[in-house]
Amino acid sequence: MSHSPSLPDRPRLELDPEMSEAERLEAIRQHYRRIVHVNDELEDRLEDAQGRRGDLKADVDELKRENEVLKTSSLYIASVEELTEDGVVIKQHGNNQEVLTQAATRLDADLRPGDRVAINDSFAIQQVLDDETDSRAQAMEVTESPDVEYADIGGIDEQIREVREAVEDPLENPEQFEAVGVEPPSGVLLHGPPGTGKTMLAKAVANESDATFIKMAGSELVRKFIGEGSRLVRDLFELAADREPAVIFIDEIDAVASKRTDSKTSGDAEVQRTMMQLLSEMDGFDERGEIRIIAATNRFDMLDEAILRPGRFDRLIEVPEPDAEGRERILEIHTQEMNVADGVDVGAIAGDLEGYSGADIASMATEAGMFAIREGRTEVVQSDFERAGEKLQDVEGTDEQVIHYQY
Repeated sequence: MSHSPSLPDRPRLELDPEMSEAERLEAIRQHYRRIVHVNDELEDRLEDAQGRRGDLKADVDELKRENEVLKTSSLYIASVEELTEDGVVIKQHGNNQEVLTQAATRLDADLRPGDRVAINDSFAIQQVLDDETDSRAQAMEVTESPDVEYADIGGIDEQIREVREAVEDPLENPEQFEAVGVEPPSGVLLHGPPGTGKTMLAKAVANESDATFIKMAGSELVRKFIGEGSRLVRDLFELAADREPAVIFIDEIDAVASKRTDSKTSGDAEVQRTMMQLLSEMDGFDERGEIRIIAATNRFDMLDEAILRPGRFDRLIEVPEPDAEGRERILEIHTQEMNVADGVDVGAIAGDLEGYSGADIASMATEAGMFAIREGRTEVVQSDFERAGEKLQDVEGTDEQVIHYQY
């Protein structure tokens, strides 16, 4: 057990009667100096004790708060579905259980359908929560621009022009559309085989545009519980409205916008509910403002007709496999940072790659560099590209699909 340090002894003045006046005066001076020293030491100890007292008080307050938290019951999140004369119909998040409950009298005037509320174990509404955007939606906002520029994409110059006309121009020069008297395209759908540059084109838009860029995959909208996918779609568009001008990019949109069937399974029904929410957000009664939508798919044939009609996607842009000129440009882009020998004929190499996508050509360029590294060379020669092309053909000839890079 620790003990507090003992206090200094109190100085005592003892004067010898036989002392002279000068000696008495000096003794008194020394006694005074000892008193001042002891007093200073006591003040230092008092200040230190007060500091420790403050720290202990803060620790006690923190322990009291933790104790209160431990004694308080947890609250659950729910949404208000309906206000009735008999009470409030709420739906719990997670299990989607609907419950008829009551709210505290002080909350009656504040409750509205759609509000997020906190309920206790008895389902009684304890408080109304702020209608915050889903954190998953916030995580989809691209805060750092990709390092992809339009100049980095080869073989699809016409597609780049159409995307810029539909996405960038309405955001940067809206007065031009007003002067002509036309509404800008509401959405752009990029479709074509895998690896042709659809995703890279969206990355370039994110980099070149000053608008907020929100990226998501269609598969992320397919949620486990009823209503979650629809809510995420709604939150995404609310986030875009808060950050406008904004661009929403939906990759693999076929995952959530495929043709509707007569299937009665809960999974298919939930996907269709999510798609209906997406359709509603794309051309609802409310003006969308400075929000543009880009979507991409490899399975254009699977999309529902409702999402393809004008007013939702006004521009359907096919991104095909590159022609000979496009393949040469793509190969030039992917070899511009490589140490390529002077005698390499890029045009001849590109001419032998008919039917290959931009991703295939990017993979071949990397593979050619690997052949040079394997042989201990720092320069990539024509034969390296030829061998890489043969290897690429061997891979394409197998039954397995091998994807090296996303282009």
